[in-house]
Amino acid sequence: MRRLITGRRQRELLTCLLLCFWIAASAVAAAAAPPATIAVSDAWIRWLPANLPAGGYVTLTNTGTRVQLLTGATSPDFAEVSLHHSVQRDGVSQMEPVSRIEIPPGHALRLAAGGYHLMLEQPTRPLKPGDEVSITLHFAGGASSTAQFAVRTPSGDKP
Repeated sequence: MRRLITGRRQRELLTCLLLCFWIAASAVAAAAAPPATIAVSDAWIRWLPANLPAGGYVTLTNTGTRVQLLTGATSPDFAEVSLHHSVQRDGVSQMEPVSRIEIPPGHALRLAAGGYHLMLEQPTRPLKPGDEVSITLHFAGGASSTAQFAVRTPSGDKP
């Protein structure tokens, strides 16, 4: 024998389904939204000849009230982009890959030579000082922000 759902039970089921849909839609929207609390400035790349790995430098300012985690970067102009940190060990400078970089609320993180930076390897097109490169910065939670990085000379001078 088939049992019919009463009007009250139908309303409860419909309310539950709508609530689940709203929660799922909110989660997707939040994950896809760029981190509005990250300001990107002074983005540039130190160009090196002979397809040597290049360094990407930028200042990221967290204007929000929550910690932001930079978890990676990608670019159509480089096959590999990774986060690195330069450290001194026994008087020798070494670069180590890192999986994330924390940006506390109200602070600026400066990716620069001798510290945290982007390691850019295997360019997909010929680059020279004066060019611009698009790099997408990825943050925890799925947010991302794309910025234009100016290609500069090996000394860091603008062409």
